[in-house]
Amino acid sequence: MKRCCEGVGLPCLFKGVGMATPRPPKYLLVFDFDETIINENSDDSIARAAPGQALPERIRQTFREGFYNEYMQRVLAYMGDQGVKMGDFKTVYENIPLSPGMPDLFQFLSKNHELFEIILISDANMFGIECNLRAAGFYSLFRKVFSNPASFDKRGYLTLGPYHSHKCLECPANMCKRKILTEYLAERAQEEVEFERVFYVGDGANDFCPSVTLTSADVAFPRKGYPMHRMTQEMEKKQPGTFQATVVPWESAAEVARYLQEVLKKKC
Repeated sequence: MKRCCEGVGLPCLFKGVGMATPRPPKYLLVFDFDETIINENSDDSIARAAPGQALPERIRQTFREGFYNEYMQRVLAYMGDQGVKMGDFKTVYENIPLSPGMPDLFQFLSKNHELFEIILISDANMFGIECNLRAAGFYSLFRKVFSNPASFDKRGYLTLGPYHSHKCLECPANMCKRKILTEYLAERAQEEVEFERVFYVGDGANDFCPSVTLTSADVAFPRKGYPMHRMTQEMEKKQPGTFQATVVPWESAAEVARYLQEVLKKKC
């Protein structure tokens, strides 16, 4: 089916038939959350709800590399002990600013929603992500959100769990984004939805892990100067050609929007 050039992404009409049968989305767009969609690490941000807007040193000293989820469980237990309630957390999450250009990117995706299937894979937590994206007005863009489960117990404490277990040696104990993305693509393929291209927007080391599985047809959008960007550069330097996806670093998410707009124009 041909596609109109005016209003990129809108299906053309068949003469005398009306609108064509809706097609599955052509592209999968994967987002990280912390320091990608939002301009902060939400786990750090919630300290603003703690007494004195800071965590005590005795709590911060319990952090161990690769076990951040367990550390955050202790942080949230401390905040519960200090009387921090659901409304306090909600206020903090709702007010975390989006990254530069992210509203522009989301507006572009809203206008071209039939071409993109959008998912979010984050090592934050479901409660915080939903609070933030609903407040920003963009939660409905996402077909699925993968993040650590979070809920309030009978005491009113925000509790956090691990997303899953895995065998990847590169990722935190509670989440491997490569495993999530691989399983999601396999699940969608079983449902007879296969994507022409995958676009991955992230910033951290745990975003590098899934991006290594991308093909030469796909695009990785690492935030410029962040770990994912540095790791793609290091891989290309040490093992040229190993990282197959096109790499498009960004400072403003508006740059991602412009790139995707060019992709759609070329398909027109």
